[in-house]
Amino acid sequence: MTFENLEIIEPILKALKEEGYTHPTPVQEQSIPIILKRNDIIGCAQTGTGKTAAFAIPILQILKAESNTVRNARSIRNLILTPTRELAIQIGESFSAYGKYTGLKHTVIFGGVTQYSQTEALKAGVDILIATPGRLLDLISQKFIHLHNLKIFVLDEADRMLDMGFIHDVKKVIAQIPKKRQTLLFSATMPPEIVKLADTILIDPIMIAVTPVSSTVDVIDQAIYFVDKKDKNALLSHILKDKSVLSALVFTRTKHGADKVVRYLEKEHISAEAIHGNKSQNARQRALTNFKAKKTRVLVATDIAARGIDIDELSHVINYEIPNIPETYVHRIGRTGRAGLSGIALSFCDEEEKEFLRDIQRLISMKIPIMDEHPFPLIAGQHELVIEKRSSARNRNNNQGSLRRDKPYRKNYTTYK
Repeated sequence: MTFENLEIIEPILKALKEEGYTHPTPVQEQSIPIILKRNDIIGCAQTGTGKTAAFAIPILQILKAESNTVRNARSIRNLILTPTRELAIQIGESFSAYGKYTGLKHTVIFGGVTQYSQTEALKAGVDILIATPGRLLDLISQKFIHLHNLKIFVLDEADRMLDMGFIHDVKKVIAQIPKKRQTLLFSATMPPEIVKLADTILIDPIMIAVTPVSSTVDVIDQAIYFVDKKDKNALLSHILKDKSVLSALVFTRTKHGADKVVRYLEKEHISAEAIHGNKSQNARQRALTNFKAKKTRVLVATDIAARGIDIDELSHVINYEIPNIPETYVHRIGRTGRAGLSGIALSFCDEEEKEFLRDIQRLISMKIPIMDEHPFPLIAGQHELVIEKRSSARNRNNNQGSLRRDKPYRKNYTTYK
């Protein structure tokens, strides 16, 4: 299957070829034809599956076709609502790349920066608007944004919107857009609140489900280090002194914890920066840019700040702290091992986190190997968990890559097969 087989128009195909894309991912292969037929869609797809292109490519094609037949002044015909500034910027970069030969214009708006450049872009006219909820509602109230000509609404990372407390803002935005529209909802997980929201904003949606949340990418080599909490910094430094760790995304549970880790690594002469909600927008974007450009070797992040970060050729993900939500583990480690490349995911587990580890292994249906040859072993109770040794063969999940769903989200949803 190639993008030509999906009947993508030449201006977009040309841009995709320049980006080195020839074969669609599963979510793209399934979603693009359905969106082009103007159906509503629920895409259950986690980070790293190529879902941005899955909606960006058909949206560009639909809007380009409309532009060829109607020559009116530019107005917002597509709104993409996303939870974080970083994700909004990256979606904007994708539209720039795929849409460079379409003649369509887009802009990205988010809070935390002055609105002047954003409002100037809006005044000039745009076809596609990518926005975070707060700044969008603010500019609507100031009458810089009018959505009466909206044709396509995309709600991206719906579950993260819920986690971040944006669900009421999302409902306010939905109240501002035309009822007659095409709606595309993407979410890595489908908690009951998101299912309820989907029931109210979509019409006969088709369900696309790829890479179930319980699966982990087969090319990711996972390992657990049992270590006392007080020794985690020293263990991290020990691992990072290995030059084979080309780049590492380190996850902490709190913003304060991320800053502490960075300060420690700097003392150890390891280049590191933190990215979290207390950082200014400029500081967050600078840290991300430096990391992508390999100027900074280690990026320390909280889950919310890291959601939507897309980094090519990331060699290592390190869970400095085990997440208390099992699905979060899957999202974290899925940031490495992309585009057919291998990746390594290492997790530090102290005595208090063993229960979290049990939940993770139950979710992914595999036992994560132990790396017990390190200078800071946790001796007491280390082997209470029945986990295979690092030296033994890896036990992979037999259900990886399946489209399995335990139960339907709603009886009248049409599931893609």
